[in-house]
Amino acid sequence: MKRRIFVSLDFEGLAGITNWSDVDKKSSDYKRKIMLEQLRAFLRGLGDSEIFLVDSHATGDNIPWEITMEFPNVELVSGGVRKYYMMYGIDESFDYIVFFGYHAGIGTIEANMDHTYSSSSIHNIWINGLEMNEALINAAFGGLFNVPVGCLVGDDKVVTQTQTYLPKTIYVTTKTSIGRHSAIMKPMKELLTEIENAAKALIQREKSSFNIFTFANPIEMVVEFSDTLRTDLVSSMPLVERLDGRKVKIVHENYEVIFEALLAMTYICNAAKVLS
Repeated sequence: MKRRIFVSLDFEGLAGITNWSDVDKKSSDYKRKIMLEQLRAFLRGLGDSEIFLVDSHATGDNIPWEITMEFPNVELVSGGVRKYYMMYGIDESFDYIVFFGYHAGIGTIEANMDHTYSSSSIHNIWINGLEMNEALINAAFGGLFNVPVGCLVGDDKVVTQTQTYLPKTIYVTTKTSIGRHSAIMKPMKELLTEIENAAKALIQREKSSFNIFTFANPIEMVVEFSDTLRTDLVSSMPLVERLDGRKVKIVHENYEVIFEALLAMTYICNAAKVLS
């Protein structure tokens, strides 16, 4: 049976990447080719599956449209601000979600390029008391549509964090992070084979064999910002309660509201770069 797969692609969790310049399209060190080598290996492994590929790094313009010539079974979502951002287009029609190139949450010890949604504005996020990374935040959004996370490809720290809550997911560790801007890389040929084999294993498994990740109601999200200016800005949002100089809280029965509130907070914080 042909699978329908939602792939959300980030960059920082991939092998060969250690610094912000590696993932910045404006940088001469930008390593798009390295990202594409790993992505192509995964797409090869998925065979003729229907793939909805969401470019979820920065402004979402890292994957060239030409990749669909090589893989005509891929629909590519590209470009900047869009509803649900990293999870644009998710619905009940998908068999599973893949998080590709994901990284550890902000503050994770020895994690390479650790952050959670905004490296410049957000210092920490807790949902129902649990420290979050982007994989868990996005997995719960997929859970609204009863779609499980089938595979996660990322560094060892995000794998360790996420396995606790999604033990049945297929994991590929791309590198061993040893610091904010350092990691031990696997040999490329070995890793590309692992990635392709993980994709082949994924499409052999039934949707029901994976975990659906959700939060119990009511859902409480606490966000700690990097400074008081960002907290000043976000505090004007409906339903948001300020807890102290750098923290806010929002509580709601619907996780979609929580998820969109986080995205809105991230967008609002961009204004701080102008006001600072």
